[in-house]
Amino acid sequence: MPDKKFFENLSGAGKAIGVLTSGGDAQGMNAAVRAVVRMGIYVEAKVYFIYEGYEGMVDGGENIVEVTWESVSSILQVGGTVIGSARCKAFRTREGRLKAACNLVKCGITNLCVIGGDGSLTGANIFRTEWSGLLEELASQGEIDEEARKKYAYLNIVGMVGSIDNDFCGTDMTIGTDSALHRIIEVVDAIMTTAQSHQRTFVLEVMGRHCGYLALVSALACGADYVFIPEYPPEEGWEDHMCSRLSENRARKKRLNIIIVAEGAIDSNNQPITSEQVKDLVVQRLGYDTRVTILGHVQRGGTPSAFDRILASRMGVEAVLALLEATPETPACVVSLSGNQAVRLPLMECVQMTQDVQKAMDEKNFSDAVQLRGRSFQNNLNTYKLLSTKKTASELPTTNFNVAVLNVGAPAAGMNAAVRAAVRIGITEGHKMFAVTDGFEGFSKGQIKEISWGDVGGWTGQGGSILGTKRTLPAKHMEKIAEQMRNHTINALLVIGGFEAFESCLLLAEARSRFEEFCIPICIVPATISNNVPGTDLSIGADTSLNAIVETCDRIKLSASGTKRRVFIIETMGGYCGYLANMGALAAGADAAYIFEEKFDIRELQANVEHLTEKMKTSIQRGLVLRNENSSENYTTDFIYQLYSEEGKGVFDCRKNVLGHMQQGGAPSPFDRNFGTKISAKAVLWLSKKLKESYRRDEGRVFANTDDSVCLLGMRRRNLIFQPVIELKGDTDFEHRIPKEQWWLKLRPLMKILAKYKTSYDISDAGQLEHVHRPKPVEA
Repeated sequence: MPDKKFFENLSGAGKAIGVLTSGGDAQGMNAAVRAVVRMGIYVEAKVYFIYEGYEGMVDGGENIVEVTWESVSSILQVGGTVIGSARCKAFRTREGRLKAACNLVKCGITNLCVIGGDGSLTGANIFRTEWSGLLEELASQGEIDEEARKKYAYLNIVGMVGSIDNDFCGTDMTIGTDSALHRIIEVVDAIMTTAQSHQRTFVLEVMGRHCGYLALVSALACGADYVFIPEYPPEEGWEDHMCSRLSENRARKKRLNIIIVAEGAIDSNNQPITSEQVKDLVVQRLGYDTRVTILGHVQRGGTPSAFDRILASRMGVEAVLALLEATPETPACVVSLSGNQAVRLPLMECVQMTQDVQKAMDEKNFSDAVQLRGRSFQNNLNTYKLLSTKKTASELPTTNFNVAVLNVGAPAAGMNAAVRAAVRIGITEGHKMFAVTDGFEGFSKGQIKEISWGDVGGWTGQGGSILGTKRTLPAKHMEKIAEQMRNHTINALLVIGGFEAFESCLLLAEARSRFEEFCIPICIVPATISNNVPGTDLSIGADTSLNAIVETCDRIKLSASGTKRRVFIIETMGGYCGYLANMGALAAGADAAYIFEEKFDIRELQANVEHLTEKMKTSIQRGLVLRNENSSENYTTDFIYQLYSEEGKGVFDCRKNVLGHMQQGGAPSPFDRNFGTKISAKAVLWLSKKLKESYRRDEGRVFANTDDSVCLLGMRRRNLIFQPVIELKGDTDFEHRIPKEQWWLKLRPLMKILAKYKTSYDISDAGQLEHVHRPKPVEA
């Protein structure tokens, strides 16, 4: 039974929720609509589709329809919005809003969930502030009676931002942005192969009329030579600077150049910079064979990424909770993402800040514009600037420190992006960078060589591990590793890898009393598809793997819906960590996910079979069940498959699919490229700081043996933080190689609710209304 506290406080009985999508469409909007509908029905509220956005609200009639659970079946993987979106001039007038209010009252709707951009959300807030006045006017005209005016006296509004441009302040990511990045990166990867063949320069124009997020992150994710964005226009004389950078890169034997231009790119005088203008400049000045590719609406299309589906599902559920908790005094809020945390922010504070960005750009206060865009945007810009420009030898500081980089554990997509960032930031900091091949095994054999800026060119888009990686722990090779550290004078160590990387560095830290060579700063950057490293909510590679799982599940679901009455059992990787199975199930709309962290027995398996039997009586005649590879010693994938086959005889048939190593391969997703690049850059800057602090000038060497000199850099809720591995030891289940506490288990009831199971939903972690953090203006 659902949690009593949950229903007493947040029952939706007697309430009606209207959901609409407005403005430009974005992938993931359907996932948000699905979550709002199913969560609304789950809490016993009535839920209505409002077709064609505000236009449908104004026109009423068949545009406002009550929906059922099945109404949102099979829309999770569909791009765009199934309920339509339209720009509406009528709603901008009071007369139009009067009609809209009348249509809502007729259906008893006083809770609106609006999915759109800042214009749509501003319109919703105006509607809310006028609501009581509109109802009075309708009552005086006899359109509604006095009882209805009193009963529906207040309108509650919650917004979710659906915009591929990520142009809304207050949230790290808007719904649709990650999917748009997927489309861009797919094109860039394809273009790179042809550009390389012909030694061409490509100028790519991406969307972003007022916001350069897509251009900036795709430039970071593909290692573009130059990027033009509206918030950070190039300085006077940029033409010379760009051409010299392109020719320098060609001189380093780079066979192609990529330049990314946001459609709203401007120069420091607010004059537009177009992709054609950039192309003509390259041709005239350098004579390079140059092509322009304008991506256009391709970026809006296609299926939503796993990230967008999970983000939209989380936001949709949070939006329903916010509507149920709202009082007449609650301001209209927007559900946002901060780090890895869902938060609620006052809608108009976010809108005001978004408008302030444009104002700052119009007034040429570009540094203010970048700050107002938020922390995530600033980090992306700073990292891109550090990685894209190679300083001359005379410009570089010299520290005489040697920093070694190695991969440990199984390969994970994004490892190469992390190595590239580490090498380039290290060189910029003035260190000598050394690459170790084949993990600690290679280290013990002396497979260590200096690596230069150019050596890591083009690494961001490569899957697997170019350096080579092994699961071998250093325990057997301590003496040899210490000897190699001595021979190469290694002053700091960056270890990029999974649970083995964490374990290895813990061993090195504990061996410091025996080997002085290990008394150096050591940092771990988590990279594993299993996402089972303690001290971090996310690891490099997990997003790529999740996308591979979800893509396969989509295809399997199509196969199942074609044959009807078929249930698929899918086995995912992850060791004992159920992250991939659980999040894959949430993103693919599965009926169940079996994981090690949540024990299950024959009764639960029986309940799942009965649930699927009931489902087959509806219009949705297919089932999808995910199982983590080590979820149970006895309830194996074969056992579950045979049980379902036997119990479902005559009702449905079964198929099983073991996904295997396809989850580990493939080109890294934009998220993993970006995350790997940023987290690795931050790790090297930390190592630089520690090297300076621990350098003993009188002895001419580095000596660091405090607990805080061996750290893991992880994302915890909203921040990237360094945590000593010794402290993380107590948080770790070493037998099963997982953290003792895992944040994503709180999303497990969400997956069950959206699959129509009754469950308790812990709302203690639900977002409370916060205020927007406004950065202080930059001093001129």
